[in-house]
Amino acid sequence: MAEVRLTDIRKSYGSLEVIKGVNLEVRSGEFVVFVGPSGCGKSTLLRMIAGLEDISSGELTIGGSVMNDVDPSKRGIAMVFQTYALYPHMTVRENMGFALRFAGMAKDEIEARVNAAAKILELGPLMDRKPKALSGGQRQRVAIGRAIVRQPDVFLFDEPLSNLDAELRVHMRVEIARLHKELNATIVYVTHDQVEAMTLADKIVVLRAGRVEQVGAPLALYDDPDNAFVAGFIGSPRMNFLPARVTAVGSGTVTVALTAQPETILTLPVTQTCQTGDAVQLGVRPEHFLTEGQGEAQLTAQVDVIEHLGNTSYVYSHITPGEQIIIEREERRGTDRKTDQITVGLSAAHCLLFDHKDERIR
Repeated sequence: MAEVRLTDIRKSYGSLEVIKGVNLEVRSGEFVVFVGPSGCGKSTLLRMIAGLEDISSGELTIGGSVMNDVDPSKRGIAMVFQTYALYPHMTVRENMGFALRFAGMAKDEIEARVNAAAKILELGPLMDRKPKALSGGQRQRVAIGRAIVRQPDVFLFDEPLSNLDAELRVHMRVEIARLHKELNATIVYVTHDQVEAMTLADKIVVLRAGRVEQVGAPLALYDDPDNAFVAGFIGSPRMNFLPARVTAVGSGTVTVALTAQPETILTLPVTQTCQTGDAVQLGVRPEHFLTEGQGEAQLTAQVDVIEHLGNTSYVYSHITPGEQIIIEREERRGTDRKTDQITVGLSAAHCLLFDHKDERIR
């Protein structure tokens, strides 16, 4: 295990800067997930840690040693790619031990490491098969095993589950979480799937356009986002954002009215200065809408469709055309008629406020 520290890391391709001054500490034994939309720079940042991309400026240290110009093979890292990259003519056993054989390690040591990794990943019955005889999940486990046998200081995962179907992704998430617990390894993991991030990470790094938007524990980001981007990206379904205007400012409070439904008025506790008439957004997660009649304000919306998921239903609605909101309901029976209305309650305790620049008003 080793800690990873990034200090003002930048990456440019000519005049195009894609990583814009990232500062981050990954503690020894920590599971850190880089998450963000496509093109945010998360895979580029991971490849810079691996040594597969040059660092334009800044400093990268692994285990306290500067790694900017160190060869990837000498950084004490092992990487699991999105594509499995297995040798088709080799068996599982040969694939897992290839890097060790190439490094000139003794045969008995290679065998011991391969067998130990196979036991952890439950690959024993598959050791003499070739990749074409394996399922997608089994191939991914072999790729992970190939990383384990190297006994690295840091594991790097680059969207390893994106090629798997939904059921296998869930299974492999559990396997990777179990692996981290068993090995107590330092892991840096890249994904665009915020569900993976929430379920796997000790710490999430939310990236946008080459910058870190927020770093924190999964539930800390979910409950206390710094801005509307983080609030909307973390959580499935996403947070609802309802346009509103400030109607009154008190001592430590602000009162807002929804733009599309001015009779829906809510007073929230804030310490930041607001001005009457300011345009704001009220953030409400689907599960925080209350039953009709509860809360300090009521909201009426037109139902578009109800998505029944067994124990929970999501009501896709709108206040004005094109302004979709998602409401979570626990009732297991309901109608999907598009002309239905739904009325729900709002509580200031479960609402967040954002300014016109999408920054959180606290």
